[in-house]
Amino acid sequence: MANTLDGKKVLWVEDDQFLSGIIAQKLTSHGLVLLHASSGEDGLALAKKEKPNMVLLDLLLPGMSGFDVLARLKEDDELAKIPVVVFSNLGEPEDMKKAKDLGAYKFLMKATIAPDEIIDELRTALG
Repeated sequence: MANTLDGKKVLWVEDDQFLSGIIAQKLTSHGLVLLHASSGEDGLALAKKEKPNMVLLDLLLPGMSGFDVLARLKEDDELAKIPVVVFSNLGEPEDMKKAKDLGAYKFLMKATIAPDEIIDELRTALG
């Protein structure tokens, strides 16, 4: 099976350095080109500059929240079609609903998902 992830750009907006390292290793081992931002503002700027194939977005970020980043991405004509997978520890139904209402493609819980499952989700979204 051809690797559908080869060369795809994923913007990962996450301020947890430890988690970022683990996920970065997993993503790049599957041929993905990883762009990383550790704040909402940097994530938005990087999205505009690089036009990634997908955004993996935390909600709890320094400065601008992930919800705000998601809303701004979806308001931008050039970026609105990029699938955004929310990857967060916020697991309340209202948080999930808010993310979906703002246009998130999928909502993944950090605490309950294995790195391999993230790859599967990205493959589906980028399919």
